[in-house]
Amino acid sequence: MSADEAKLTGPDLAAGVDVGDVTDGALLAGHAHGMRVLLARRGTDVFAIGATCTHYGGPLAEGLLVDDTVRCPWHHACFSLRTGEALHAPALNPVPCFAVEQRDGKLFVAGERPASRPAAPDSAPDSVVIVGAGAAGNVAAETLRREGYAGRVTLVGAEESVPYDRPNLSKDYLAGSAPEAWIPLRSPEYYAEKGIELVLGVAVDRVDPAARQVTLANGTTLGYGALLLATGADPVRLTMRGSDLPHVHYLRTLADSRAVIAKCAQAKRAVVVGASFIGLEVAGSLRARGIEVTVVAPETVPLGRVLGDAIGGAIRKLHEEHGVVFRLGTKLVGIDAAEVTLADGEKLAADLVVLGIGVRPVTALAAASGLAIDRGVVVDEYLRTSAVHVFAAGDIARWPYARTGERIRVEHWVVAERQGHVAALNILGRRKAFDAVPFFWSVHYDVTISYVGHADQWDRIDVSGDVSARDCAVAFRRGEATLAIATIGRDRASLEAETAMERGDEAALREIVP
Repeated sequence: MSADEAKLTGPDLAAGVDVGDVTDGALLAGHAHGMRVLLARRGTDVFAIGATCTHYGGPLAEGLLVDDTVRCPWHHACFSLRTGEALHAPALNPVPCFAVEQRDGKLFVAGERPASRPAAPDSAPDSVVIVGAGAAGNVAAETLRREGYAGRVTLVGAEESVPYDRPNLSKDYLAGSAPEAWIPLRSPEYYAEKGIELVLGVAVDRVDPAARQVTLANGTTLGYGALLLATGADPVRLTMRGSDLPHVHYLRTLADSRAVIAKCAQAKRAVVVGASFIGLEVAGSLRARGIEVTVVAPETVPLGRVLGDAIGGAIRKLHEEHGVVFRLGTKLVGIDAAEVTLADGEKLAADLVVLGIGVRPVTALAAASGLAIDRGVVVDEYLRTSAVHVFAAGDIARWPYARTGERIRVEHWVVAERQGHVAALNILGRRKAFDAVPFFWSVHYDVTISYVGHADQWDRIDVSGDVSARDCAVAFRRGEATLAIATIGRDRASLEAETAMERGDEAALREIVP
C-alpha cells in the first residue's frame, strides 16, 4: 500500500455505498481507485469528483454546495461537479471527475472521466497581448487556451520570474515553512506546451491603441488584436533619511522576499513599518524565524480602517502573544545603520527594516495611451477600457460593482485572478459581466481572516460570536445593506456569505450575522 493510499479515509466508494447515504444537497467523502473522492447529490443527479482542492489542498467535503458546484472552505475556489473544472480562482487546476453507476440500491464510483475539450470560439482576435505576468495576466492567458483559443498569446512581464504565488511571499515562504519550489504557479515548460509566449524581464514602454501595437523597453514591437493591461501595483516608497540603506526592504516581488530572507540570516531585530495585512503577515513570518519585531504605524488600531477596532484589537493581541511589539500612533522620521528614529524621538534598534505602507496602481502606461483614468483604469462591467480592443484587470481596474453600483478598485489576489478569467472570456466575445463578490484572506500564525464583499465606509459593525476567542462573523453595514462580512474560525459562514451576496439575499446575510 502506498503512503497516499494509507491516508485514505471514509468508505470505499468503488465498492459501493447505499443510495440513501447520499441525500439531496449532501456531500460524502470517501475514496476510490487510490484517490480521495467526494460524492454529491443534486436532485436525481449524483456526482463524484476529487475531494481535495487543487489550490492549497483544502477539504472540499467541508465546503459548500452551490447549484452544481462545490466551493472550497479555505480560499473559496469553486469546482464543477459535472466536469471537475476549476471555475473560480484561486484554483487553477481541475479535480478528477468520475463516472457514477447505480445498481441494486447502491452507488459505485467507476473510472475517471476524460477531460472535456472546449470548442474553438466562433469569433476571436487573431492575437492577444497581455501586459503584466501577475495574477490577472496569468489566469487570462490560461483561460484563453482552456477555452480553445488558437491564436497567438504573448504574456509580457517586467520581472524575470514566471508568474508566481504572490500571497505566499509574506506568509509561509517568508516564514521558512514553504520551499521556493512552491512559489511558481507554473513551470516554463507549461507555457511552452500551451503555446503561451513568455516575454519576461522587460517592461512595456508604450501602447498605441489606434495602431494596436505595444512597444517594449528594448524596442521590440508587438501587434495585437486585443490587449489586456494587468500591470498591478507598486509599493508606496518612503523618502527620508536612510530609506535607501541596504538593510531597508519592501515586500512586493519574489526578489523582494528573497532579499528579506537572505537578510534574516544575520538580523536579530526588525522594524516593520505599517500595520497593514502585508506588514502584519511579515511581522508574523519574521517572528517564526526568531527575529525580534516591532511594528510602527500611524494608526492606533492595526487593520482598524479595514476591519474595525474589534478585529484589529484581537489581531494586535494575537501578535503580542507571539512577541511582536507595537509602536502605534507615530511614524518613522529617519533610518540609520543600526536603528530607526520615531517622530517622538524614540530610537529603536533595527538591523532589518521592512516597509509595508501600501501600494499604488501602475496606471502610467494606460494614462499615456489615452485611456480613461479615475484612481485606476476605468473599465465597464466587461472589463473593457475606453479603447474598444483594450481590457484591464487586477489592481489597476476600477469597475462598476454590481452590488452597489459604485465604481471600486480592489487590490487582492483572488479578485485579480477572477478578473483575468472574465477579461479573457470577453476578449473571446463571450459578453460575461464581472459580477464576482470580492474575497480575500489573511493569515496570522494559525489564525485566518476571511473577508467577502467590499466596505470602504460603514455605519455600524455587527458581531456574531466572540472576536477575542477568534470565533466570529463580523458584518459591516450601511443603512439596511450588508456590505461585507469578515470571519475568523467560521469558514462555512464565509462561503455562505459570499453566496448570499452573489444572490442579493440580505435575509440570508442577516442569518449569518443578525
